[in-house]
Amino acid sequence: MGKFVKWIAGGLGWGIGGPIGGIIGFAIGALLEQQEISPTTYGGTQTSSGNFVMSLLVLVAAVMKADGKVMRSELEFVKNYFRQSFDEETAQEAIRILRDILQQDIQITDVCYQIKQNMDYSSRLQLLHFLYGIAQADGVIDPEEQRVIDFIAFNLGIHQPDIDSIRSMFVVSTDWAYNVLEIREDSTPEEIKKAYRKMALKYHPDKVIHLGEDFQNSAKEKFQKVSEAYETIKKEKNFV
Repeated sequence: MGKFVKWIAGGLGWGIGGPIGGIIGFAIGALLEQQEISPTTYGGTQTSSGNFVMSLLVLVAAVMKADGKVMRSELEFVKNYFRQSFDEETAQEAIRILRDILQQDIQITDVCYQIKQNMDYSSRLQLLHFLYGIAQADGVIDPEEQRVIDFIAFNLGIHQPDIDSIRSMFVVSTDWAYNVLEIREDSTPEEIKKAYRKMALKYHPDKVIHLGEDFQNSAKEKFQKVSEAYETIKKEKNFV
C-alpha cells in the first residue's frame, strides 16, 4: 500500500464533502475498494494529509486543463514530481486519481472557497508552492498556467506579497532574492535581517507539521530558498 492510500484511509475530514468531494468521490471509492480499505472520516477543520493531497490534485488538474488540452508529457511531469517527492507507488496512485479528476468539470472558484474556509494559511502557501513546482517541471511555466495559478492564489486568499515571494522561487529574475524576502532592493541591512527572520518563521516546516512528515519535508524547500535568498543579498551588499 502506497502513502497515497494511507493518507486517504487516515481521514479525509472536510475534503470528503463540498465541490472537492464531488470531484474525487468516485475515484477515491474505487481506489479504496481495490485496497479493501474504508476511510476514517471525521469532522472539524484540521487539515490532514488526505485533505491536503486531494486539494492539491484537484488544483493540479485545473492548471493542467488551463490551455484546453492535457498532454501525456504533462502527466509524466506530475508523476515524476510525485515520484521524487514521495515514492513510485504513491506516484502511480496519484496519477490514477488525477486521470479521473481531469475528466471532471472543475469549478475553481468553488474549490478554492472550500479550501480557504477549511485550510490554514501555511498549508495554502504550501499548496501554491507545489503548483509552481509542478508547472515548472518541464522547465518553463506556460502563460496560461501562470494565469490559472494566479487566479487560484487569489481565490485561496493568499496575500500578493506571498504570491510574489513563492513565484520568485521558481521564476528567474535579477531581483528574485528581494522578492522572496518581500523587500525592496534599497533595503538597509537591518531591514533585510528583519525580513529574513520574518520569512524564515512564515515558511518554517513546523508550520505544516500537521500534514505529516512527507509534506513537512517538502516544505523545507521553501525554507531553504529563503536562506538562499538571504545569503545572495548578503553577498551582494557585503554585510554579515
